[in-house]
Amino acid sequence: MSARPAILRAGVLAGALIVPLSISACSSAAKTSAAAGPATSAGSSAMSTETSSATNAMMTPFGGGCASVPASGAGSFDGMSTAPVATAASHNPVLKTLVTAVGAAGLGDALNTQKAITVFAPANSAFAKVPAATLKGLLADKAALTRTLTYHVVPQRLSPEKLAGTHKTLEGASLTVSGSGDSFSVGAGKAKVVCGNVQTANATVYIIDSVLSPAAS
Repeated sequence: MSARPAILRAGVLAGALIVPLSISACSSAAKTSAAAGPATSAGSSAMSTETSSATNAMMTPFGGGCASVPASGAGSFDGMSTAPVATAASHNPVLKTLVTAVGAAGLGDALNTQKAITVFAPANSAFAKVPAATLKGLLADKAALTRTLTYHVVPQRLSPEKLAGTHKTLEGASLTVSGSGDSFSVGAGKAKVVCGNVQTANATVYIIDSVLSPAAS
């Protein structure tokens, strides 16, 4: 009879020792989990910030000619980004002559309904280089005008990293772009990109300082 109480006392003692050890283990696990939580969250936040910064850099226009683009309104970079390309260009005073040419050729709807294109858009100053009589004749010849304008369009979006190279145009002939970074030349006449990587709803636009000619490339 005396051995049984001794055994019971030993069992109670062992249980008393196990309970604190279990509580201590759970407490340590909880602390480890709590410490790990913020670190994981911070890591995810840093990755998200880096991804966002990289995306913004890819979408940022470049070039000295960008200073002529309106800072606000429908013709600004933000305003143009929400409209299809022909509509976006119509709001930008830098592209006024190009918009007139697109209208004369009846290409507005065709450009607006393209899903993903790159447009080399001659600035007003580019058309000013063309002799007045030549420009007047071109605007009056719808077939020639259409051929010229579609030569300025590549049927895919080209980011600055993919811009250099030879690309098939909507006109059918190929167009060669050379350069890198924020300095590019386009076509045989070496038109310069003065404001590049301008985004519209369906196009990436590179504003250039000369009108491209299919016959010269």
